[in-house]
Amino acid sequence: MMFNIVGKRLWFFSISGVLILISAVAWGVFGLKPGIDFASGSITTLSFEQEVSQAELEQVLAGLGYTGRVESNPQGDFIIRTTRLTAEKKAELKGNLTEEFGTINEKGFENVDPVIASETARIALFAAFGAAIGILLYVTWAFHRMPKPFHYGACAIIALVHDVLIVVGVFSILGATLGWEINLMFITGLLAVIGYSINNTVVVFDRIRENQHRGISADFEVVVNNSLVETLSRSLNTSLTTVVVLAALILFVGTSIQNFAVTLLIGILAGTYSSLCIAPLLLVAWEKGKWGRFFLRS
Repeated sequence: MMFNIVGKRLWFFSISGVLILISAVAWGVFGLKPGIDFASGSITTLSFEQEVSQAELEQVLAGLGYTGRVESNPQGDFIIRTTRLTAEKKAELKGNLTEEFGTINEKGFENVDPVIASETARIALFAAFGAAIGILLYVTWAFHRMPKPFHYGACAIIALVHDVLIVVGVFSILGATLGWEINLMFITGLLAVIGYSINNTVVVFDRIRENQHRGISADFEVVVNNSLVETLSRSLNTSLTTVVVLAALILFVGTSIQNFAVTLLIGILAGTYSSLCIAPLLLVAWEKGKWGRFFLRS
């Protein structure tokens, strides 16, 4: 018996509505905690002659009252991100760490200016907006031989907004509970989510186009449901293999790409759901002219 996915759209829309509401409340209450890339601060790269673990360094910095994040690079250096340090504060930090761990080698130091941080945030916003406009135009053009091709592009964008809102909501909660900050890796992850999610959505839309051209049914709802069932295993298997890789990255690579990997993981889960249970079902609602009461079955 074929699953009636389209007929259950009340449940799918309700689940998304609850998730988006939670995300919006979290974002409104907690906001996003900006990292040094989007606020001002200092990035200090140090190496130690004696063996020092990242956990030990983080503990000492916390004890000294420095808030920020510590990362390690493949060369074994530690990248310390803190609030903006003056020359005196930097010398004090190095003196305290020398007392604690012995000889220190400074490999690099950079102050991120507030103006540069603001410009970075603006460029990131334009990048995300530009990607959305480009996707809308591309999907509309790709389905220009279908009736109402703009519907395909608009539904794909709504699904992408759904995915982005959920990722932002989760990071708002992580920022409030675990102190996670957003940085350029977070933005990179969001753009990757947009690309991954639109790929899944286009696969489903392509199957809808094929089945409609084959004339499997005069009822558009039946065409969409058959297409979803036919692409279900492909979408789930592809997402599952990607999730396994991302889980390995989160567990074994460390904090240097933490924001990217976690953003992509959340986005892929949300994107798989939206490409199967949101975008095509909105397409059905729009096709049947039921935007005002799209929860109801025809």
